[in-house]
Amino acid sequence: MTYFYDGGKQGFLTALALSFRDKDAVLTAGNAQLSLGQQTVFVSGDPARAAAVEKRLLSFDKHCMKDLDLLLRSGDEGKDGVAFAYFRLLAQEKRPVRDMLALPAALAAAECMRRVGTELHRMRGFLRFMESASGALYAPCSPDNDLVDLLLPHFRARLPRYPFVIHDVKRKKAAVYDGAHAFNAPLAQAEVLLSADEQAWQELWRKYYKIVNIPERERLKQMRGYLPVRYRKFMNEFFGENAPL
Repeated sequence: MTYFYDGGKQGFLTALALSFRDKDAVLTAGNAQLSLGQQTVFVSGDPARAAAVEKRLLSFDKHCMKDLDLLLRSGDEGKDGVAFAYFRLLAQEKRPVRDMLALPAALAAAECMRRVGTELHRMRGFLRFMESASGALYAPCSPDNDLVDLLLPHFRARLPRYPFVIHDVKRKKAAVYDGAHAFNAPLAQAEVLLSADEQAWQELWRKYYKIVNIPERERLKQMRGYLPVRYRKFMNEFFGENAPL
């Protein structure tokens, strides 16, 4: 049987409770290819049941909800199946399973969480803010995983006196800091008027990148390893003449 849920924590925990004893269960928040005659269940999050499941899982592993948060943030197509297998294993073993990497369910979950953590680390360095005419900072991005709210505390600590918006253009959402309060909000698109200083700084970045580059010693493969091409479209030094390689 295929169990469809809304992609959130409460829906996942409810679906886990309903499908736990179904050995052929498939859990998904997206589209699933159904076999002829295959039954489906559309799961609505049940707060009481989800809370009971969470309490039970935490009794086995006090850090497991952090794992669930990372798994649900993943942009991997098969993340729901990975999370389901991992938490069913946890419920069966009744003890932490994250180090049981000889087991496929634990290994797949570890790899999925590693990719989310790696991108979060990268985005802290790759994100580029632009100064708007109002003085607020704006940083568009399109990460593989759902990360913008996790980036907010880092940049709030780094830029405590500057209001800013980190805009995930793919998911149409933003993390916002207004100089005093931090919050998340839907944001389909944004039109930003850049300050005169910002335009000058962007031009300096492009000139700097061009000057330090040594054409005779290009290491394109190495460069792509340090800075993957998919992140460059929002980075000032790659605009215009310095398009992604």
